[in-house]
Order: sequence, then structure tokens, then C-alpha cells
Amino acid sequence: MAELSVKHLLGIKYLNEKDIHLIFETADHFKEVINRSIKKVPSLRDITIANIFFENSTRTKLSFELAEKRLSADVINFSAGQSSVKKGETLIDTVNNILSMKVDMVVMRHPNPGAGIFLSKHVNASIVNAGDGAHEHPTQALLDSYSIREKLGDVAGKKVVIVGDILHSRVALSNIFALKLQGAEVKVCGPKTLLPKHIESLGVSVETDLRKALEWCDVANMLRIQNERLDISYFPTTREYTQQFGVNKKMLDSLDKEIVIMHPGPINRGVEITSDVADSKQSIILNQVENGVAVRMAVIYLLASKIK
Repeated sequence: MAELSVKHLLGIKYLNEKDIHLIFETADHFKEVINRSIKKVPSLRDITIANIFFENSTRTKLSFELAEKRLSADVINFSAGQSSVKKGETLIDTVNNILSMKVDMVVMRHPNPGAGIFLSKHVNASIVNAGDGAHEHPTQALLDSYSIREKLGDVAGKKVVIVGDILHSRVALSNIFALKLQGAEVKVCGPKTLLPKHIESLGVSVETDLRKALEWCDVANMLRIQNERLDISYFPTTREYTQQFGVNKKMLDSLDKEIVIMHPGPINRGVEITSDVADSKQSIILNQVENGVAVRMAVIYLLASKIK
């Protein structure tokens, strides 16, 4: 059986193209499973997974939990907000205490970039990074690419623009790595203040005119303005941001082709996209949510097969 080249999923930059294809082929199988009347498989009956979230998350946490339960794993949920972390316990102590309960895999979201990498060197369990600060969010990028593949047949050769707050977005970075690895062309678009200085070194081009970016692309991935990460004001007002970088139905309809609209969620309706765009037939936002469960099932299943 084909297997992943990695023992952990810490970031897309540690994967190769074969890994991505293997994850997608496995996700195809699980997508069929979750659309059956009986949505569970007994694949991971002997595996215990701890979901450790040091940052708030609703969709990612629910998606992982559902994926784990569909695979029949035993699941422990740990939320740092109500834990000993508030009393000063270190990350390693927290995780080692959880591992002493004989946990095989840890799904972790943490506000500090590199937390998953740090952990993987100190604990004996498989680590899945569910987002580390403004660094990476690998399963989101995988489900985004998977959704493009499902909609357009392939990722290679497609033109994808990522619009919005690139500077603070772990989704943007993971998406750039994943899309480039699969042979897509990538542009980033947003206010200059929200574009990292040397972003071109990742092999992407920069466009500050949204209209030009939309005319160029096959797919537009619209990012949320991450107000919780904005320590200073990067643009004058939300209204002004929307006028320059928000997508509405009139703009979509005026393009000479039909482009695909994506969004990692949660959507600020009326800011980055209007409701009629979010709910239009060009939007694959709900497909992304459904695909997220299948892709996370695939990742967990493939990593679990490497646990000895």
C-alpha cells in the first residue's frame, strides 16, 4: 500500500506531490463513505486521537472531530481556555499528560508559529497541525486544492488568485505551497499593507487591482480580514477595503468568463464577498466544508497507518 513520506502533518512544505495525490485518492474513497446512509468505517477502532486547541475554532475543530468519529477512533477534546495552561503549565507538560493517557495522535491548533514542529520533536505521537499562528494550516490548503480538483478536474495549470489579508493568513501560505506543488499559477491580491514584503520569492505574482486579478484567474480564494490579528490599522476603514477588494455579484457577472469563488470561512458577509456571491452557483464554499471532512479523514487514516 502507498504511504505518506511523513510521520506528521506539520505543514504543506514538508509534503511532496505524491503525498498530495495519495491524500486526494484516499479522500475520494472517504467522500463516498460519508455520502452513504451508514457514514462510519471501523478503520481506526484502536486509535485514540486528542484534539488540542489553544485558539478558538469552530469549523476546523468540528470537521476534525467528525472525521475522527467517522473513522471510529476514540476522541478526546481539550480546550486550553478551560485548562491548566491558564495556570502556567507548559505545552510539553500539557501534551505529555494527555499522551500518558495512551493517545496515538494529536491534532493541535496553537497561536505560536512552529508549535507543531516543536511538539513533534518532543513527544512520541503523530502530530497534525490544525493551524499554528500566521504560519500554516495544511488541512485547509489540502481541502481547498481538493475542491478545485473536484470542480475543474485538475489543479495543474489553473490560475488561482488569493485575495485579502495575505500577511496574517496561514491559509494563504499553505495554499501557495500546495498550489505551486501541483503546478498551478498563483497570484496574491490585497492592500499593499497586507502583502508580505518578499512574497514573490515563493513563486507567486502580486496584483493590487482586484478587477485585473479576477479577469486573469480561474479561481478566486477570498480570505477573511483577520481582525483578531490586526494589532494596528492596515487600511482606513472596512468600507474602503470592501470597495477596493470586496467581490459582489455585479462584478462577477461583468467578467467575460465564469470563475470559481472559494472562501476558507468564516465569511464576513458584505466585506470580502456579498451574500449573493457566497450563495451563487459559482461559489464552492459549502463543497469546501464537506470536502474538509473527507480530506481530514484521509490525512488521519494515512498517518495512523504509520503508527507502530
